[in-house]
Amino acid sequence: MNVLVIGNGGREHAILQALKKSKRVEKLYCMKGNAGTAEIAENVDVDFMNIDAVLRFAKGNPQIDYYVVTPDDPLAIGLVDALEGIGKRCFGPNKAAAQIEASKAFAKQLMEKYGIPTAQSATFDNYGDALEYVRKVGAPIVLKADGLALGKGVLLCDSLKQAEEGLKEIMLDKAFGAAGNKIVIEEYMRGLKYTPGEEVSVLAFTDGKTIVPMITSCDHKRASDGDKGLNTGGMGTFSPCPFWTEELQGEVYEKIMLPTMNAMNAEGRTFKGCLYFGLMRTDKGMKVVEYNSRFGDPETQVVLPMLKTDLLDIFEAVTDGRLADIDIQWESGACVCVVLASGGYPLHYVKGKEITIGDIGDCTLIHAGTAIKDGKLVTNGGRVLDVVAKGADIEQARNKAYAAVKNIHWEGMQYRSDIGIKYRDR
Repeated sequence: MNVLVIGNGGREHAILQALKKSKRVEKLYCMKGNAGTAEIAENVDVDFMNIDAVLRFAKGNPQIDYYVVTPDDPLAIGLVDALEGIGKRCFGPNKAAAQIEASKAFAKQLMEKYGIPTAQSATFDNYGDALEYVRKVGAPIVLKADGLALGKGVLLCDSLKQAEEGLKEIMLDKAFGAAGNKIVIEEYMRGLKYTPGEEVSVLAFTDGKTIVPMITSCDHKRASDGDKGLNTGGMGTFSPCPFWTEELQGEVYEKIMLPTMNAMNAEGRTFKGCLYFGLMRTDKGMKVVEYNSRFGDPETQVVLPMLKTDLLDIFEAVTDGRLADIDIQWESGACVCVVLASGGYPLHYVKGKEITIGDIGDCTLIHAGTAIKDGKLVTNGGRVLDVVAKGADIEQARNKAYAAVKNIHWEGMQYRSDIGIKYRDR
């Protein structure tokens, strides 16, 4: 089969790496891709947010058998619906199902309606009403832009002043564009043993009838060590989660995963694809922080390297509604991903810095924001490269990853030095 993956970041490169292992894949394509995807796939220079352009390409390239749509934006505008409408087979949810990520207000209403545990919240589309509510409930409090904001539309406010400034930033200054036309204001959840909370990401394959969780992972959203600094798209991940147990797995499956799948079916929004559960362990049990309608980034970079089962087999089983027939197996051990970013990320940064790469041992280099310019590898985004290492445990994998990081350089390169330490004593 010939398979095309839509997207241009580290997640897409990681998915292509996993698909490359399949004996059934003949040729890989990536739209638009980056310098790393070009090494294993044919990059296609088409704007995947232009549905008409994608459909023209699809009609003109009948040799492509299967499409994997991974970023949130094209899912939210209905790219899967459009491709399926011209007879193309796809992995990814349709527009109606992708609403579970595209609107935080919808997700909160879904959880409240079907009794899925989450933080208490209120939703507003009027700045004055939102400000009055914030002043009434006080801080700490969480502000979330309703729409898609590249994973950055969440503000954790420790004081009332921060909350007031954040509300203005989202709703009036439009820091996240139209995503902030509506806002979700949540209680500030605290973890069982760790403040602000013990979070874990659980990605799951689902065909709307069966839901199968993948191995757990933990993200590091803040820009700087110690979970300080601005929110980012993710500065690193590790797998598995140290505090995850079979008991927690059972609780999450029965109280969150199955009810979510069933709720989406009941709403006429059957979800087929990868459903991401961002969870927190609290003194009142596991609760949902957020849903994503696709593979997480950079969670994918530590989850898929541990997959033993053919990824294309899983994708097709989801498409065909026969996921229950697939025995999904995982490697033992651990995996760590350290994100290398441009100086200034997540705010302003300069592209085009030449990258030099030395010995990285048996680590894997995943490209996120890279390009080839004048024959040289250069930076082309905020998050540039992901260094991925596997080991017998998190500590071994972490040591291997940071040893490799020391041999990668460009002007202004920044990264966190504490990936994999969080929850170590849990």
